[in-house]
Amino acid sequence: MTQAETTSRARVAVLFCVVTAGIVGALIGVALTATAPVPGVAQVSEAVSVSIPLVRVLLDISAVATIGLALLSVLVGYDRPKLSEPIMRLARPASVAAALIWATTALVALILQTAEYRPGSSTLSMSDVGSYIADVGAGKALLIVAVLALLHAGLGILALKHGEKVPAEVRVGLGLFALLPLPVTGHASNWNYHDYTMISMELHVMSAVAWTGGLGAMAVLLVGNRTLLAHALPRFSKLATLCLILGAATGLFNGLIEISLNPSLGFWEGVFTTPYGQLVLLKLLCTGVIATLGAYTRWKLMPRIVRHDRTALAAWATLELTVMGLAFGFAVVLTRAPVVPTT
Repeated sequence: MTQAETTSRARVAVLFCVVTAGIVGALIGVALTATAPVPGVAQVSEAVSVSIPLVRVLLDISAVATIGLALLSVLVGYDRPKLSEPIMRLARPASVAAALIWATTALVALILQTAEYRPGSSTLSMSDVGSYIADVGAGKALLIVAVLALLHAGLGILALKHGEKVPAEVRVGLGLFALLPLPVTGHASNWNYHDYTMISMELHVMSAVAWTGGLGAMAVLLVGNRTLLAHALPRFSKLATLCLILGAATGLFNGLIEISLNPSLGFWEGVFTTPYGQLVLLKLLCTGVIATLGAYTRWKLMPRIVRHDRTALAAWATLELTVMGLAFGFAVVLTRAPVVPTT
């Protein structure tokens, strides 16, 4: 087997692990939050109920890939184009493809959530989708995300033709901006802390995506290039540390605010006995595992990588990304789950 074939299989393995873990996390979340049907009330079909979190996981993963591939150019730098350009020639078309998937999954999620909004309807029309967009914040958010993702794909196509004359920082900034509409349509129902929780959610999502995307891009494209990896990994390590602190603090803050300010629950009851609290605990567990794996990479592997030694970074990064995918699956369900399930 050639080196190119080995590298290609490793890239497919990373993508497969992340997507599979995200789907598994979403299905676990769906199972935890499932409720019994209420007699006399129109029910959303199980196919729609299960499809929404699965599509939203794919939406999140494609957003991670889009932003991570754009961020890769910033991490490797611009001072050694002979080394970095072969890598970027792979990253740029992949980023365009990821952005198109991001836009497509946003539109599919829009249709599915319209169906969820109209549980008694056997068919959907464009006017139904238009009404959902007009009446529901999540509809507007998904439409904005689709438009911004398409704009990102357009910038990516320009980058295919003109290279780094289309600044990677602009593409990263646009990608992060496109993350902002959806989080504000989730929880943060406690109006006393509404402004704080909105800001916290935005920071949580951006830090998680930048962290996961940067690691994923390096794991897929840089592991075979020790020179660029030795340059990019220390820079990414600083970003990852900041993202870990922001992600853990904001995630914990959001979850505990939702639980502690719910008048029908005691705090510990909300944490341990409700599906919402259990999903928060599962996400915290994932964060702890990710932090441990990241610390191993930072303190054990990175010094060897800087010396251009051979390491098992690909395997460790794949494991870390798999846990991240699982956390994304939990997060998708968590944003839609009621703190107190209806019965």
